Amino acid sequence: MNDQLPALSDSHAELVSDLGGIVCDYPSVDPVEALTGLVADAAGALDRRGTPEGRRELSGYTVLLLATSWYAASGRIQGRTLPDTYADVLGRIRAALEPAVCRCPDGHPDDILSDDPERMVEYGVSLLTAVGREIIAADYELENDEMAVLDCPAFLVDLTDKAAVAVRECIEKLFGEIDVSCLDAAFLRDGGRIDFTAVQDALARTWEDNAGPVGLWCARRWLSGQVGENERIGVMLSLRMVVQNSYEGLPPSYSRDMRAALETVDLNAVCSHRIHPWSAVADRRAAVLHLCAPADHPESPVPPELSARELWECPGQYLELARAGLRTIARWHSGTDSAGGGDTGS
Repeated sequence: MNDQLPALSDSHAELVSDLGGIVCDYPSVDPVEALTGLVADAAGALDRRGTPEGRRELSGYTVLLLATSWYAASGRIQGRTLPDTYADVLGRIRAALEPAVCRCPDGHPDDILSDDPERMVEYGVSLLTAVGREIIAADYELENDEMAVLDCPAFLVDLTDKAAVAVRECIEKLFGEIDVSCLDAAFLRDGGRIDFTAVQDALARTWEDNAGPVGLWCARRWLSGQVGENERIGVMLSLRMVVQNSYEGLPPSYSRDMRAALETVDLNAVCSHRIHPWSAVADRRAAVLHLCAPADHPESPVPPELSARELWECPGQYLELARAGLRTIARWHSGTDSAGGGDTGS
C-alpha cells in the first residue's frame, strides 16, 4: 500500500513559486501580470461560489489575496489600477459572504495569519484543490471538522478585512493627500522666515525617512508663494536635493506637488553662462546654508568665479535644476527605473 501523499499539480506548484517570489520581494515573473491574473481568478471563484469547487477556490484565493496584498499596494507596481482592483474584489468577496455566521466551536486558526507570507502562499494554493487540502490535512494533522473551519464565512471575512485595510492604507499613503503642515513648527521662525539649517538638518537624518515630507513641504511652500526673494534659491535647492537623493523614487502622493513646483520654472529660459554653480558643488548642504545663512556660513562651497549670487539666481540655473528634477520624477513613475531613480545631474 502506498501511503505517499499526492503532490500539487505542476501548475499549482508553479503558482506557489511565482507568488512566493513576489511576496519575498524577489519576483521571478512579472508581478503585474501575476497579481492581475490572481485577482481575476479570485473574481472567477467568487462567481462560482455556488459549486463545491468554487467554494474551495474562494477560500484559497482569499488567503492568497491577503498574502500578496502588501506587494500589490506597496508602490513597487506603478499606478493604482492593481490596488484598486484588489480593493474592489476584496469588497465583493466580503459582501458575498455576509451574513458571516460562524459555527466553529474552537475558533479559527491563526497560523494562516502568520508573519510568513511565503507560507501563506503555500497554504492558499493548497486550499484551491482537493489534493492540496489532503496535503494540508496531513501536514497539520487536521480532521474533517477542523478542515471545514478554513471555509467558515466569518473566518474568510476576517481575512478579507485584514487585506482590505492593508490595501486601503497603502492607497492613501501612495496616492492620497499627505499632511506636512506639522513641519511648519520645525522649519519656520518669527515672521514666517524659513530656517534652512533646520531643513537641512532634517534631510541629514536619513534614518528617519525625512526626504519625502521635506521635499513635499518645500514644494508646497514654493507653490503657495510664501517664499521670500532671498529664500527662493534655498527652497529650490532643498527640493532638488530631495529628488536627487530619493534613489528608489517617491510615490505620487509626494511627487505630484514636487513636479508641479518644478514646472513653475521657466523651462525656456536662456542665458550666456557656460556653467552654473550647482553643477560645481561638492557639498550641497554647505551651498544651501551659505546662500541662506551667510552670516553663519560665510565660506562659499564653489570656486570664486562661480560664487556670485546672480549666477545662483540666474534663470538658466533654475532651468537646469528644474529640468533635471523633472526627468528624475518622470523616471520614478515610468517603470523604467524603479530602483536607482535618483539623478546625478544639476
